[in-house]
Amino acid sequence: MLNIKDYISVDKEVLSGQVVFKGTRVPVQSLFWHLEKGISLADFLDDFDTVSKDQAIAVLEIAGTVVSSKDIEKMYATAA
Repeated sequence: MLNIKDYISVDKEVLSGQVVFKGTRVPVQSLFWHLEKGISLADFLDDFDTVSKDQAIAVLEIAGTVVSSKDIEKMYATAA
Protein backbone atom coordinates (compact mmCIF):
# COMPACT_ATOMS: atom_id res chain seq x y z
CA MET A 1 0.00 0.00 0.00
CA LEU A 2 1.23 3.48 -0.85
CA ASN A 3 2.21 5.88 1.92
CA ILE A 4 0.60 9.23 1.12
CA LYS A 5 3.39 11.14 2.89
CA ASP A 6 5.87 9.77 0.35
CA TYR A 7 4.07 11.62 -2.45
CA ILE A 8 2.41 14.74 -1.06
CA SER A 9 3.06 17.28 1.65
CA VAL A 10 1.12 19.91 3.53
CA ASP A 11 3.12 22.75 5.06
CA LYS A 12 1.68 26.11 5.99
CA GLU A 13 4.95 27.67 4.80
CA VAL A 14 4.46 26.27 1.27
CA LEU A 15 1.62 27.82 -0.73
CA SER A 16 -0.25 28.63 2.49
CA GLY A 17 -0.71 24.97 3.37
CA GLN A 18 -2.08 23.71 0.06
CA VAL A 19 -1.58 20.02 -0.64
CA VAL A 20 1.43 19.82 -2.96
CA PHE A 21 3.50 17.11 -4.57
CA LYS A 22 6.29 16.32 -2.11
CA GLY A 23 9.45 18.30 -2.81
CA THR A 24 7.66 20.76 -5.10
CA ARG A 25 5.42 23.79 -4.96
CA VAL A 26 2.93 22.20 -7.38
CA PRO A 27 -0.57 21.81 -5.93
CA VAL A 28 -1.98 18.30 -6.30
CA GLN A 29 -5.24 19.91 -7.41
CA SER A 30 -3.50 21.10 -10.57
CA LEU A 31 -3.18 17.48 -11.71
CA PHE A 32 -6.92 16.93 -11.35
CA TRP A 33 -7.72 20.24 -13.07
CA HIS A 34 -5.55 19.23 -16.02
CA LEU A 35 -7.17 15.81 -16.29
CA GLU A 36 -10.68 17.29 -15.97
CA LYS A 37 -9.91 19.56 -18.92
CA GLY A 38 -8.80 16.58 -21.00
CA ILE A 39 -5.11 17.40 -20.76
CA SER A 40 -3.02 14.24 -20.76
CA LEU A 41 -0.80 13.13 -17.91
CA ALA A 42 2.20 13.52 -20.23
CA ASP A 43 1.27 17.13 -20.91
CA PHE A 44 0.76 17.79 -17.18
CA LEU A 45 4.24 16.41 -16.52
CA ASP A 46 5.63 18.63 -19.28
CA ASP A 47 3.94 21.65 -17.68
CA PHE A 48 5.22 20.76 -14.19
CA ASP A 49 8.63 19.20 -14.64
CA THR A 50 9.29 19.09 -10.88
CA VAL A 51 6.59 16.42 -10.53
CA SER A 52 7.68 12.90 -11.41
CA LYS A 53 5.51 10.44 -13.29
CA ASP A 54 5.72 8.11 -10.28
CA GLN A 55 4.39 10.86 -8.01
CA ALA A 56 1.48 11.67 -10.30
CA ILE A 57 0.50 8.02 -10.74
CA ALA A 58 0.78 7.39 -6.99
CA VAL A 59 -1.51 10.33 -6.23
CA LEU A 60 -4.07 9.02 -8.72
CA GLU A 61 -3.87 5.57 -7.15
CA ILE A 62 -4.29 7.05 -3.67
CA ALA A 63 -7.30 9.07 -4.83
CA GLY A 64 -8.81 5.93 -6.33
CA THR A 65 -8.28 4.08 -3.07
CA VAL A 66 -9.93 6.86 -1.08
CA VAL A 67 -13.05 7.11 -3.22
CA SER A 68 -13.48 3.35 -3.45
CA SER A 69 -12.90 2.78 0.25
CA LYS A 70 -15.53 1.06 2.38
CA ASP A 71 -15.19 4.06 4.70
CA ILE A 72 -16.22 6.56 2.02
CA GLU A 73 -19.70 6.81 3.55
CA LYS A 74 -18.18 7.92 6.85
CA MET A 75 -15.96 10.49 5.13
CA TYR A 76 -18.90 11.70 3.07
CA ALA A 77 -21.11 12.04 6.15
CA THR A 78 -18.53 14.10 8.06
CA ALA A 79 -18.04 16.47 5.12
CA ALA A 80 -21.60 17.75 5.33
